[in-house]
Amino acid sequence: MDDKDKIMIEEFFKQAAKQQIEDNGFTERVMMNLPDREVEEARRLSRLWTLFCLVVGSVLFFLLGGWPVLKDLLQGGFHMLVSAFEVLLVTATTTEIPVNPWALLLTLGFVIVFLPYQIARKLYVIQ
Repeated sequence: MDDKDKIMIEEFFKQAAKQQIEDNGFTERVMMNLPDREVEEARRLSRLWTLFCLVVGSVLFFLLGGWPVLKDLLQGGFHMLVSAFEVLLVTATTTEIPVNPWALLLTLGFVIVFLPYQIARKLYVIQ
């Protein structure tokens, strides 16, 4: 795009930005008629439903013996992670691609710990 076209486009948008659209108080009337009580009631019901599901899930977790399953799941995941890292350390020296195990470990820690922390923090602030 040459300079003449660029100048014409900029002039067009400057003129469009100066235009005022009269709404005769329509925006204010709409904002005044928004249902505040219904939104608050929906939020309250949503929180109650979340609390109910949390209580029912916790009761079922304890009644059905969820601790051994959770313990085995975490142990299996940890053993798998250690085994994968061990294989990487053993085979890293045999590859033609230079892999620094410490850089890989730091990157893995960043992805597993720091990124979820930042995402949770941002989601908590938005709500």
